[in-house]
Amino acid sequence: MRTLLTVDDLTRDLFALGIGAKDIVLVHAGLRSIGPMIAGPDTLIAALRQVVGPEGTIMAYADWQGAPEAACDEEGHILREWRDHVLPFDPAASRAIRDNGAFPEFLRTTLGALRSVSPGPSMVALGAKAKWLLDPHPLDYGYGPGTPLARLVEAGGKVAMIGAPWETMTLLHHAEHLADIPGKRVVRWDVPFLEDGQTVWRTVEEFDTGNPAVEGLDDDYFDEVVRDFVATGQGSQGTIGAASALLVDAPAMTRFAVDWLESRFGP
Repeated sequence: MRTLLTVDDLTRDLFALGIGAKDIVLVHAGLRSIGPMIAGPDTLIAALRQVVGPEGTIMAYADWQGAPEAACDEEGHILREWRDHVLPFDPAASRAIRDNGAFPEFLRTTLGALRSVSPGPSMVALGAKAKWLLDPHPLDYGYGPGTPLARLVEAGGKVAMIGAPWETMTLLHHAEHLADIPGKRVVRWDVPFLEDGQTVWRTVEEFDTGNPAVEGLDDDYFDEVVRDFVATGQGSQGTIGAASALLVDAPAMTRFAVDWLESRFGP
């Protein structure tokens, strides 16, 4: 008989990993690696909600399933012939990007979840601190100060990597922003927003998150940063279902990553 994971199964695993009541947790999840769940991804969401309780909050990195690459020029700007055909960004309805897996979209569409208004750095959250975490979210430099990631750190939150590659830890984009290193790449995007039923185009500026922050870094250097952090004895490792999992303290991870970058590339 096929074994199915229940909410109780995942709750035990999450507690054992170190997630507890009142926690604010940014979750990255590779759902297939967890194994078959009795109610699919909603099983994981229910278990997370049970573990953090009514005073806790679950977050996920949504981004935005916007214009396809084929409709953009080399700098990422939507080609003029396609501008009238691209659906505008609507925080209430626009899909989370597929590159991040299914978990963010499942969380986004869970009753009571909120979503921030900055398209590329867009976050979703569910729980007691959701509104405080997500609002406001600057359209420019959406991974820096005054953003959901900054408030996650301010609140002493955590990051859980559940069957997700360590190189996908979004919090490290916040560290990239904070690090005092010269030559950080800047990108500017033309983004359509839905405002009062109309499409309004705006140019959004951001440090490049699609490539390493500066020359001299490997494409997957986030994995190296996280591994070096874990090598210091920090973080908690375990399994959620069949998936390998890592839980880190967001303030400690951010400080470590900033120091890591500045020690190699600082002025």
